Formats: sequence, structure tokens, C-alpha cells
Amino acid sequence: MDPPRRETPLDMDPPRDDHRLSENRNGNGCGEAEGRLLKRPRPHPVHISAAEIAEEFSHNDPAVARVNNGSFGCCPASVLAAQLRWQRLFLRQPDEFYFSSLQPSLTRSRSLVLELINAAHLDEVSLVDNATTAAAIVFQHVAWSFIEGAFNPGDAVVMLHYAYGAVKRSIHAYVARAGGHVVEVPLPFPLSSPDEVVAEFRRALGLCRAGGRRVRLAVIDHITSMPCVVIPVKELTRICREEGVDHVFVDGAHSIGNVEVDVQDIGADFYTSNLHKWLFCPPSVAFLHTRGSSAATPRLHHPVVSHEYGNGLPLESGWIGNRDYTPQLVVPAVVEFVERFEGGLEGIRWRNHEKVVEMGKMLVESWGTLLGCPPEMSCSMIMVGLPGCLGISSETDAMKIRALLRDEFKIEVPIHYQSPPKDGEAAGATDESGAMVTGYARISHQVYNVEDDYCRLRDAVHKLVRDGFNCIQSAETFLWLCRKEFNIALREKHLLDFSQDFLSMEAVASFKDH
Repeated sequence: MDPPRRETPLDMDPPRDDHRLSENRNGNGCGEAEGRLLKRPRPHPVHISAAEIAEEFSHNDPAVARVNNGSFGCCPASVLAAQLRWQRLFLRQPDEFYFSSLQPSLTRSRSLVLELINAAHLDEVSLVDNATTAAAIVFQHVAWSFIEGAFNPGDAVVMLHYAYGAVKRSIHAYVARAGGHVVEVPLPFPLSSPDEVVAEFRRALGLCRAGGRRVRLAVIDHITSMPCVVIPVKELTRICREEGVDHVFVDGAHSIGNVEVDVQDIGADFYTSNLHKWLFCPPSVAFLHTRGSSAATPRLHHPVVSHEYGNGLPLESGWIGNRDYTPQLVVPAVVEFVERFEGGLEGIRWRNHEKVVEMGKMLVESWGTLLGCPPEMSCSMIMVGLPGCLGISSETDAMKIRALLRDEFKIEVPIHYQSPPKDGEAAGATDESGAMVTGYARISHQVYNVEDDYCRLRDAVHKLVRDGFNCIQSAETFLWLCRKEFNIALREKHLLDFSQDFLSMEAVASFKDH
């Protein structure tokens, strides 16, 4: 199967010479190249080579097998260079940059985002710091709807159990404090079909209806962070419309550059995604799309109030005080970078997905475990079961394994703890030895990854198994080490609790100093 191809490129590289910009101005005070908001990029007759990709990401630590693009994303050298040019342009003459260049350049970036997500109108697209900021904008509006009496105390906000932690806390900080009732939709894991997600979501809305609660907002992840699963957002949005849910907010923090994002097709009232995770922007920048027909759109405000308050969310977000706006300005450079790849952004997504599934299958076959979901519910990330003999029995254990892989093997990968099923729940997953699988590695694939990164992870886990590593035993070893080396006179329970959080000798010494 060939990767998808783009029919047309998207945009051009940003200006490369700040002196030329200063000398060749058009009517808006920008350089000649900068003034054309929708000029198309130069075609690339030869696609980017493996050596060029390696050079673009030569700032990555070569000693580390980084199979965790999801947490912080990545930014190629050519885009970092474009960011530096913008920063120098600002520092050279800040006043002129503010009065002449900033807003037209932000508009240019928003125009490109509009094309990428198939938004209907430019005023539907705002640029903000990250998806957490976008969530705060939406939740702030919902909170004021409770405070001002548009919503009744006890009306519900529904979110997935696997919603991102900061988003969960934001819902409680804004909405629950204002009188909203928060409902979490439980999701099974591992998953075998999107139908399981749909069934649980319908059930949660039905329980709200049966309890006399009107659902004012549904918060739906496009890709859950941990565990990582692609959610059928279009179908869930349709169900919300059928059930009379007032607003739908899709948290697509991992989505753009990872899966197709078509906001008109999805149909949510609000949609956000980070541009620095999978779209190669420097940290941090995200977009918030607000559906033009939504009655809430004129009432949305940035939580940082500045001089543009009341002039519409795109302008409010475009100036929140003196700060570095360059992550928002390099979108044209990012577009030119992705167009160097066969198939453009779609081709990158396709290859990343194919490769991460291939590597995930290689790992589970080697470890005798299983994938956390079928390939069609994965993206450029996939959940890979770890051998049950590692004894992962808590989130702390998961962090312990992650730290061990980082410190001892130079491998960066997030680890998810999946608690065993409770009485009455379906049986949990087991490995080939019959041990319960309670830990999963979330592996990513981005253009800079090579197969050896995953082979190193495979071999590191095999070594832990061969050496008899077990999270519970390692805690007992830690306790013995504290007694023997430092003679710490504390009750065993407290010290054992502490050992669950820290494994290294440095942590022991730090604890002793306290």
C-alpha cells in the first residue's frame, strides 16, 4: 500500500533574512515574503533523505532511544532556525515588530492551521499556549454559565475516565466549584473495539438523563494520553447531539500531525490540539477551534485579560502581554518542512502509524504479551504490554520502571499501570506465562526514530526479566539498603512507602539529609 499523497502544498518558508525584512517593507510593515499570507511553498523535487532527517534532529541526545515523542514533541533544526530569526527580528526593533509585524504574521499562521483542520472561517481559529489553556478557556465559559444562572446547579459535565490529568483538574477547578456535577465515563482497557467506548459513553449519558441531570458539556479526547487509544470522536459528538448535550469539547492534544483532523466533519463546538507534539512546532503552541454557529463563541475569553479583551478570542489570544510569540509564528516553516516528505503530512502520519504498529507487534511477540488496542485504534503511538513478572502494582511502580529504563538503559518511554479487574469485572489480560499484565509501555514513532530504538527497549526488558527484577522486591532491597548503608531509624512502613517513590542512591542520600 502506497502512502497518501497531497495534491497541493500548503505554504512557504518564513522570511530567512531579518536585514532584508527591515529594508524591503510592504504596506503592513512586514518583509515582502512575509506579506503574502497564502503564498505556496517551493516544490521539493527530491524528498528528504534519511541523512537530512538525522541532521534536522541532531540536537536530540544520540545516546537516548527516545520512543516518547508524545510527551513533548520534537522540533527540527530548520524550524528552530526560523524561530531564532523571528526572535532576533523582535529584539532588533520590538516596537515596530509589535505594531507592524506581529498580528499579520499570527494571521498567516492561523490561515495555515485553518487549511490543516478544514475550518470554515478564520475567526474560528485562535492560537494559544497549549491544549490546557484552550481547555481553561472553554471551562471558564461553562463556569460563568453556572455562576450567572444560565445553567442550573447539579447540571452535568461528562468526561472520559482517561481524560488528561490537567484537564480533569481544570474541570473541577472551574466547573465543579461553580456548581456543575462531574461524571466520568469508565472505559475498559485493553480495548478490542471502538464499540466498547461508544457503549460506555451512551450508558453514562443515559444515567445522567435517568437521574434528571442535563448534560451541559461533554469533554471527549480524540486520542487519550495514557493509556493511548484513538476515540471515535465523530460518533460520540453525533450521540451528544441526539441526547441534547449543550456543548461538545474535543481535547485533541495529540491529534494534529498524528491523525486526520477535520473539524467540520467532527462537528464539535470546540476542538483543540497542540502544534508542538506532532506538528513539529517548538513548544509551546496550540490552536482552539470554536464552531462559528455555536452560541458560546462570542462569550469565550482568554483567561489572561489584556488590552484586546472583548475584541474576539483570536485577538485576545494574539496579545496577552509581552512574551515570546515565536512558537506561533513558525507554522509556515513547519509546513515547508513537512512538504519535504513524500505525501506531506498525510504521508508522515501513515508511515508513523505503520511503523509503530510493526514495532509494537515485534515487542509483544518477543515479550509474550499483547497490544492494548487493535491497530486501527492506534495512531503514531501504541500501548505494548510488559511481562507480568515485573510486578507493576501501582502508578509509582510504573514511574520506577520508567526511571530505571531512562537511567540504566538510556531509553525514554512512558509506562502505564493498569489495575487488575475488580470483582464482577471482565478478566484482565495475561501474558504467555499466565501472569497478569498490569504494565504497558506507550511507544511512539516519529520521523527521527530508527528500528534500533525499539530493539533496545526489547532487550532492556528482557534483561530485567532475566535478572529477576520485580518492583516489590526492589522496594524491599531499597529498605535493606537504607538500613545497612545509612542506619536510618524510621518505622518500616514509612520507609517502605518512601521507597515506592524513589529508587536511586541519590534519593536515599536526599532523604537522609532531610
